Amino acid sequence: MSASARTADRAGVAEGRMIRYLDIGALALTLITVVAAVIWAFPLYWLVITTFKPEFEVVRPYIELWPENFTFEAYTHIIANTKIVTWYINSIITSVAITVGVVAMGAGCGYAISQLRFPGRTVLWWLILASFMVPVQALIVNHFVIMSDVKLVNTLLGIILPQLIAPVVVIVYKQFFDSVPRDFREAAVIDGANEFQLLFRIYLPMNWGVTTALAIITFIGAWNAFLWPFLVTTTEDVMPVSVGITQVQDAFGIYYARLLAGAVMTGLPVAIVYLIFQRRVTQAIMLTAGVKG
Repeated sequence: MSASARTADRAGVAEGRMIRYLDIGALALTLITVVAAVIWAFPLYWLVITTFKPEFEVVRPYIELWPENFTFEAYTHIIANTKIVTWYINSIITSVAITVGVVAMGAGCGYAISQLRFPGRTVLWWLILASFMVPVQALIVNHFVIMSDVKLVNTLLGIILPQLIAPVVVIVYKQFFDSVPRDFREAAVIDGANEFQLLFRIYLPMNWGVTTALAIITFIGAWNAFLWPFLVTTTEDVMPVSVGITQVQDAFGIYYARLLAGAVMTGLPVAIVYLIFQRRVTQAIMLTAGVKG
């Protein structure tokens, strides 16, 4: 056998070993991923399956992965004995209003800082960047005092206004407006377009993907908001569903199935939105993570 043939055989053996090693590594990684997915998903499974158990099964001292007596009693109780419909309506109103307001103001502010030249532009930009570094929770006391002074405590408007502060949306829009070639703006200006036409006919249509992603992630965040709505609302008629569901209780003790059913009904719309717009939500998370990074 020639030296070149022996060298080829050795290379083939080494390549076969490498392929086997890669296969073993891929199999191990797959198994680890499956185990991690099961560990992550089990609490969600336990949450959902518990809502279909009667209460005496829920409080048993041992684990049952499937109910012996399948029932919808927890859900019927939530629907029949709470103001879940009112809470849903309040959440829809506040979430849609917050989404529209945040996206509209973010787009307008981002466009102004990116494309217009006016006194104080740099100072405004640095203020937006500085406000982005301040956690919203640190401003809750100030927000509550302001809402109390203007008589908006325990109102839907009082829930909405403080949540319109979203500097990350302004930052994302500015970055994308900066990337639009100046030739488009100059051509539109020559044709007589004003600033509003430039924004709505040139810049936003080029960034509909960004707008959609930001709108979806803003809506999900507004729907899931708890701390501020919990502080500013005092009656069930004004509470969004994330807060109202905490009122699901009984005078004779805690009914876990009912509480968990309320949690499922609270998160179900957001889960549906996420499943439908999964790619857009992922895009929005990547955008905001890129800004934070």
